[in-house]
Amino acid sequence: MQSFQAAVPDQVLNDLRSRLRRTRWPDQVEEQGWQRGTEVGFLRRLCDHWAEHFDWRAAETRLNALPQFSATIEGFGLHLVHARSKTSDGVPLLMVNGWPSSIFEYIDVIPRLTAAGFHVVAPALPGYGFSDRPTKPGMNGTKIADLFAALMSELGYERFLAHGSDWGGLVVDRIRRRHPSRLLGVHLSNVHSQYPPPQDPTPDEELFLGKAQWWNFTEGAYAMIQGTKPQTLGYGLNDSPAGLAAWIVEKFQSWSDGDIEQAYGLDGLCANLTLYWATETITSSARLYAEVFADPEMRTPTERGSVPVGVIVFPKDILPAPRAWGERWFNVVHWTEASHGGHFGAWEVPDLLAQDLRSFAARAVGSTE
Repeated sequence: MQSFQAAVPDQVLNDLRSRLRRTRWPDQVEEQGWQRGTEVGFLRRLCDHWAEHFDWRAAETRLNALPQFSATIEGFGLHLVHARSKTSDGVPLLMVNGWPSSIFEYIDVIPRLTAAGFHVVAPALPGYGFSDRPTKPGMNGTKIADLFAALMSELGYERFLAHGSDWGGLVVDRIRRRHPSRLLGVHLSNVHSQYPPPQDPTPDEELFLGKAQWWNFTEGAYAMIQGTKPQTLGYGLNDSPAGLAAWIVEKFQSWSDGDIEQAYGLDGLCANLTLYWATETITSSARLYAEVFADPEMRTPTERGSVPVGVIVFPKDILPAPRAWGERWFNVVHWTEASHGGHFGAWEVPDLLAQDLRSFAARAVGSTE
């Protein structure tokens, strides 16, 4: 375990600006906006800001204000934030996000959580950000769950809470399944729709699963590409920052509550994009889809178990799940339907997420000690 500070070389940033300035822009049919993909007017404005106005060093300073470390766990290098509460009886909390996000999703919520008495551990997924990129097949959700459980042991946390969103939700669910005795509780942003369809769905579940099928057809093509041919996709996205921005920003636009510029700011979007660009991790991050789809445990029905589970559902998330769906798979002791927020809840509404984690922890920790 070694201290870590982000320090992207100047030549990487200079090359990035040069590539942005030389972007060859496509045309767009009038009056379609975002209907067929990222809107060209917004993307041109974003890329101009990224090249001419965005200050990565300021974003880097914000990131480096958090206590960061690099750790080698079972031979694999992980980047993590480990921010301790000042309280002597702080509760360990593992936080795992997903794609196409990064540690910047948690940069505002971490101080709120440490102030509330949590020792926050936020590792970057393998192939994401400053964590190592896997060089061999098999780094799927199951393997990552074991790595992160081992990381928590390395930090001295034999029992802990775990929060996950997007792929992070899958990872902490795998920890719940494989290491249930380690967990004080699991807190999720939403419940994903990919569990096996039940024989006896409730009306709410039938509606939810119907929406999921339609969403996969109309919005899920990116996941099919990343789950089958991520290497092909990577050549373009790793070479063109405008292409990378178009691919990622479209998800922020579709999965957020309201205007993305208001929710994250151009600087926030550019910080996330620069981290993907500077670490060259768009291909390795996308490859996780293929690894998860090939994981036999992904297709194994989950057991409900006894680990306390809390869920917060944001109304503009990809597919907000009904409570009946969550209770089918988990020992739900806490369920919140938030008034606003989208897929990147920690970023969009950090106060809401922090408050919900505090409420869940008060119930879960007391019931498992």
